[in-house]
Formats: sequence, C-alpha cells, structure tokens
Amino acid sequence: MIGIQFSPDKLIQDLLKGLPQCKWSTKYRMAYVPNSKTNLNRIYSTFKGVAWINYNKFLTNRPINTHNQEVDANWFRTRELPPSYRRCPEPYLQRLELKRYAKNTVKVYVQFFEQFINRYPEKDLETLNESEIREYLKSLINRNCSNSYVNQAINAIKFYYEGVLGMPNRFYELERPRKESHLPKVISKEEVLRIIDHTNNLKHQCIVQLLYSSGLRRSELVSLKLEDIDSKRMIIRIKQAKGKKDRITILSSNVLENLRRYYKEWQPTTYLFEGRNKETYSAVSVLKIVKDAANRAGIRTTVTPHVLRHSFATHLLESGTDLRQIQVLLGHGSTKTTEIYTHVAKHTFTAIKNPLD
Repeated sequence: MIGIQFSPDKLIQDLLKGLPQCKWSTKYRMAYVPNSKTNLNRIYSTFKGVAWINYNKFLTNRPINTHNQEVDANWFRTRELPPSYRRCPEPYLQRLELKRYAKNTVKVYVQFFEQFINRYPEKDLETLNESEIREYLKSLINRNCSNSYVNQAINAIKFYYEGVLGMPNRFYELERPRKESHLPKVISKEEVLRIIDHTNNLKHQCIVQLLYSSGLRRSELVSLKLEDIDSKRMIIRIKQAKGKKDRITILSSNVLENLRRYYKEWQPTTYLFEGRNKETYSAVSVLKIVKDAANRAGIRTTVTPHVLRHSFATHLLESGTDLRQIQVLLGHGSTKTTEIYTHVAKHTFTAIKNPLD
C-alpha cells in the first residue's frame, strides 16, 4: 500500500476522496491506496500545485559512484566573485562531493546552477517553481542555445531540488528538448596521413597517430601512462574512461616504432605525454596540435581529435571489421551508438546503383 500522511487540511481531504480505492487506516492514522505506478502518478497529478509529495521511498535509489577520484570542490568555494553574485549553495557542493561525480561534471553542474539562481537573485531557492524554471529555459532557447545545453541546465537544476533537498520528481513534467541527431564528421585516410605528415615534431606526430589508429578520446590520450602500452600484445589499456569503464584497444606497429623513438628523445616519466613540468599534458594542447596540423595540410573541414576517432571507426567498418568489434574498441555501451557509422561508411552506398547512371 501507499500510505498518505499529511497535516489536517480540508482541501487535501476533499482531493483524497477522488482517489479510487482510497481508505483510512485507524491504526496508522493515514489514508492509503494500493501500491502501483498508476496510483503514484495519480497522486502526483491530483496534488500538483497543492502539496509537495515525497515518494522517494518508492523510487529505486541509484548507487553512489565509488570509482571516481575524490572531488575537491574547495576551488568553487574560494573563487573570487563579484559581491552581488549568488554562489552555489554549500549543500549543493557537498552533495556533488558525496556522489563523487567526475570533475568535469561538477564544473558543469555548478556553472549551470549558478546561472539559474543568478537570474532570480532576490528569491528564496525553495520557493522557485516550474514557472520560473520554464522562463529561464525559454531565455536559453531565445539565445539559440543547443538542445544539449538546455538539457544540461535542466539536469543541474533538478539535481538541487531532487538530489539535495530530497524533492523527488518535483519538476517531473518539465519539457526537455528533443535530442539532436548529427552524423559523425569523417575524413579520408589520405587526409589523415597528410595531417600526420604536417605535425611539428615527433611528439605531435605520435599524438595524432594514436588518436586515429586507436580511436582514443583526447581525455583518454592525456591520461595514458607508460605501463598502459603493451607492446608484447600490441594493445593499449584505457583505464576509467567515459562512464568509468576500462577497455582495451589496438596498437599500430607503425605507431609503436615512433613511440619508441619518442620515448628515447623525450623521456617521459609517468604519463606517456607530459607537459613542461612532467604534469599531465593539456587536452587543449592536443586539440591545437590536431587543428594546426590539419590547417597546414590544407584540410578544408574543421578537424578535431574526435573527428579522428570517428574516422578510425568508419575506416574499420569500410574495411570489413565487425560492428561488435568496433563497439568494443570504442568503448560504447550499446551497438546502437556504434551503428551511426553505418550511415557514413562509404561501402553502404557504393553497392547502390544511382538511378542517373
């Protein structure tokens, strides 16, 4: 059963009478109805705008991610901000630390939630309702923000009311924009080779070669350690990548030869690619290396590390590699994600007879 406990209120009592099979328990001093998803939704719709319904106990609790590194949110607490700027509430930061979200996720959540609360600087956060949130989201849409941007804003707001204050599904009926669907941008093998040939030095060449030949994300590339390169088995171990998943991908014999030369010349100590003071190499620097080499190679389209990853997957598919194997190499959780490359693979269209030919 679903027990409905409330302070004496004539309006709530009248609304309860409209719930099918609603009865009163003298023993527990509360109304109750059979426990079903239909009744949970019915209770929510009946009392929406009248009372706050806490049915957290009826929802499956998601486990806390214990694999992420401990997040230090002190940087957000000690930032120098204008006196009138409304800071992210301390319980919000504490909850992010407790959930052990990835550092990038923490940064995004804080950024979006502070944008929202600074739109209503004089209002108590707990009094803000769906109308104010919709007004804020509408302003994002009017600024031509992407659907992904708007969805991130919704996630950051819902995290406070549902995750911090414990108001589950308070904004259950917020309309989310449809997820945009874009085909991956792919370049040819010849263009990839031209980019590699136009890198500045051996280190930059190895970076571009690894991004393409192993299908790495740039965050994965800068996190690679020396022991992650297994030259005996010709594989690369990627630890705690996106989604906190480990995986293995392939290592090119040509790239291995360059890596050995690079190791002798640059002598990295911990990470495969290191900055000036042996710290982790900057992901921004990786992006600049790829873009600059592509410009020098005369590639007209914008090339990023992720374009090289897309090209890796597409070229494997075109050469006859099984889709399931490509999924494993890329670290996709579902083949549905990998199937998008069938929409851009050249062999998908070469077998089709053009009606004009």
